[in-house]
Amino acid sequence: MDKRTVDRVINPSELTIMDLFSFLEETYNKYNQPSFIESDPISVPHRFTLKQDIEIAGFLSATIAWGNRKSIVSNASRLIGMMDDSPYDFLLNARAWDFKPFLKFAHRTFNGDDCLFFITSLQSIYRQYHSLEPLFSTLNEHGAAHAISSFRATFLAVDHLPRSEKHLSNPMAGSATKRINMFLRWMVRRDKRGVDFGLWPSIDTSHLICPLDIHVGNVARKLGLLQRINNDWKAAEELTANLRKFNPGDPVKYDFALFGLGVFEKF
Repeated sequence: MDKRTVDRVINPSELTIMDLFSFLEETYNKYNQPSFIESDPISVPHRFTLKQDIEIAGFLSATIAWGNRKSIVSNASRLIGMMDDSPYDFLLNARAWDFKPFLKFAHRTFNGDDCLFFITSLQSIYRQYHSLEPLFSTLNEHGAAHAISSFRATFLAVDHLPRSEKHLSNPMAGSATKRINMFLRWMVRRDKRGVDFGLWPSIDTSHLICPLDIHVGNVARKLGLLQRINNDWKAAEELTANLRKFNPGDPVKYDFALFGLGVFEKF
């Protein structure tokens, strides 16, 4: 992209739809590459080949995915290491005393009590369903907010401290639910780039919601893709609706572009 086009991108009022589409596609192609994996939290589930191991490592990595990315990867790796680097086998066979070490885990405000609850809930789910995929089965018919809320209700059925609920965001309460939407992108999107896994064929990519954080939100507003001021669920829906205009079947592919521009290029 030449300097003239870049200058136009920085001035959304001068952008044509085709300019914006070309820019998003070019930036998506730049960042949706295997080289993206190494420094991203998605690198942790990429160490596995078994579907359930990928799901568990992905879900826990996404759960603590805020703050310094190097710290996220380090702590997620440590957490999976506490499960003997075989998370599915660990969950199926662990006894109560095997959970005690998790009380010492911490990542920012995600403390040992939170960690113990998440591990316990995952054990209950995997012993019953053997995958997280069935818990999001309503996504195609009823939308992401309903599916995430339904999953959240199942996840919270295990005894827990009220403080732990903040680590499982609720779109029905207005949260953008960035980390769960990111996890869903990892599990559902299917392409040949090797970054996202595409493990859940029962869910249609077209129904996913773009993960929205401060970086993605700022870039989206500069590009005229988002008007809403707050980074909440309505903003995530607005952004995704605008991205669907460029790719109705796979709107969240542009998360790579928006995130890359915000984090790596300080756009």
